[in-house]
Amino acid sequence: MMKKKNSLINIIFIIIFLGWTLLAVTFAILYKKQNYQNAEKMALHAAKVSVQKDLAYRSWVASHGGVYVPIDKKTPPNPYLAHIKHRDVITNANQHLTLMNPAYTLSQMMKDYSKLYGIKGHITSLTLLNPKNKPDEWEYQALQEIDKTKQPVAKKVIIDGKEYLRYLNPLITQKSCLKCHAFQGYKVGDIRGGVSVSIPLESYYKEAFNNTKLGIFYILIIYLLGLILLTYGYKEARKVLKEKIKNYEQNLYSLVNIIEKRDSYTAGHSKRVAIYATEIAKDMGYKKEDIEKLYTACMLHDIGKISIPDSVLLKPGKLNDIEFSIIKEHSVIGYDLLKNVDLYKDIAKVIRHHHERFDGNGYPDGLKGDEIPEFSQIMTVADAYDAMTTDRIYKARKDIFTAIEELKKLSGIQFSPKVIEVAIKVLPKIKVNENINQIPKTELEKARFAYFFKDNVTNSFNLDYLKFILLYNHKEGFDFNFMDIFYLHNITEYNKKYGWKEGSKLLSDFAELLQKTYSNGIVFRIHGDDFIVLMPYKYSIKNKTEIFEKLLKNTGVKFSYKSIDLEKNNIKTIQDIENII
Repeated sequence: MMKKKNSLINIIFIIIFLGWTLLAVTFAILYKKQNYQNAEKMALHAAKVSVQKDLAYRSWVASHGGVYVPIDKKTPPNPYLAHIKHRDVITNANQHLTLMNPAYTLSQMMKDYSKLYGIKGHITSLTLLNPKNKPDEWEYQALQEIDKTKQPVAKKVIIDGKEYLRYLNPLITQKSCLKCHAFQGYKVGDIRGGVSVSIPLESYYKEAFNNTKLGIFYILIIYLLGLILLTYGYKEARKVLKEKIKNYEQNLYSLVNIIEKRDSYTAGHSKRVAIYATEIAKDMGYKKEDIEKLYTACMLHDIGKISIPDSVLLKPGKLNDIEFSIIKEHSVIGYDLLKNVDLYKDIAKVIRHHHERFDGNGYPDGLKGDEIPEFSQIMTVADAYDAMTTDRIYKARKDIFTAIEELKKLSGIQFSPKVIEVAIKVLPKIKVNENINQIPKTELEKARFAYFFKDNVTNSFNLDYLKFILLYNHKEGFDFNFMDIFYLHNITEYNKKYGWKEGSKLLSDFAELLQKTYSNGIVFRIHGDDFIVLMPYKYSIKNKTEIFEKLLKNTGVKFSYKSIDLEKNNIKTIQDIENII
């Protein structure tokens, strides 16, 4: 039972654990992805800033129609601007100057000041004025895309084994651009190329990696704290479940204990049935969890007897038809007690049907064959086997061989053939305690047991109890060695004169006086007006006869008595006593 509940808690724990782990891993992955995306966004932002700076510089140069600089080896006249009148000029100071258009100045800046720039840039076009500005493969594709979309292009690429973010921004033809490019057919607003930059991503990724490490460290701490809380909750849940199960078991076994206190035979019987049944179930191949369930069912199978009256439950003899119909209710009562308890609802039906017969003549529902739960079929065999191999007041126990033969005979009638086939192999291997019987051991048990043998008139014990005492004397806690027999004479005449009511009162008073006199003895009423007192030792009544004479004075009733040594006279049965009387 507990395993089933624990399995549910384990499943819930595993689901939460996996969910929490998945959440942590997912968050870590998303966090890493976000950091690297941010790194790429920052690189893209740097590329845009760089291009915008270049475009701003280019616009400034273009707005002034270009700039004139001294001619030298570094800056020779641009042959691709030869079509421009006044490309080269001589100042009044006889200084030779050449025109640098925006592209020329920007290219020189990107080349000469790349370290200061920090970013590798390039001005290019599909329609080249200067072949040196020829686009590479990526720039060529990007320029083609720009011609279609009119939008900047950005993409990650590998250059010399390292990752770069390449960005190309379109160059829009402005009026100032026509000075150099009108002859190429450009008009204001046309795209005539672009400015590209390549941003190395290594430093951005390194920062992203460091941020990710720190973030994942915090995620890990939160994850571990969550696991600690989850583990604590799991342990607390198991603890609560264990306490709940313990409380259930304590409550139910308290009820069983009550039955045990009422009927000591039932307590040992339930445990023995549980042992026999579980051994059969093991041989039939049931799992450990199912066998534990069967064991619990067997321990509780007689719990319904809690509501059976003592007069029926504790009767030390055979039951009559009415009493038997009453005690048959215990299986249904046990079912009703357990069916609404979550922990035991699975075994409630097993308990309900443990007195069904394979031929359908059992109770309470008359189930037949496989209609009967298999655990109930197993319990029925174990129950019957224990009853056969245990001494009862009204029936001596059978030896193991006889009990097994009885089980075989009833296979297919009272018991399942499938279960019997296993039981006849398993049960003989289990040692039967031959000292188990219904004989009361404690004084309380003896008093409760003797209740069923009380004489209604005198409240002393009847002949049946005397038979029982003689049968088990010196064997089962009884130790009586002497017997006094009291004969009352003329009771019949007394009854005729004063009536049966007064006659019964006189007998009751006489029996009460006997019990007071023989405080350590047991008083029995026999033959209507005679009494026997059993004692553990010899008791002299000679000096106390006057108290009996005083009771019978003026009644016309007389008494006589004789003392007998049981062992010396070899008295062991009622017949032996009859012979003496």
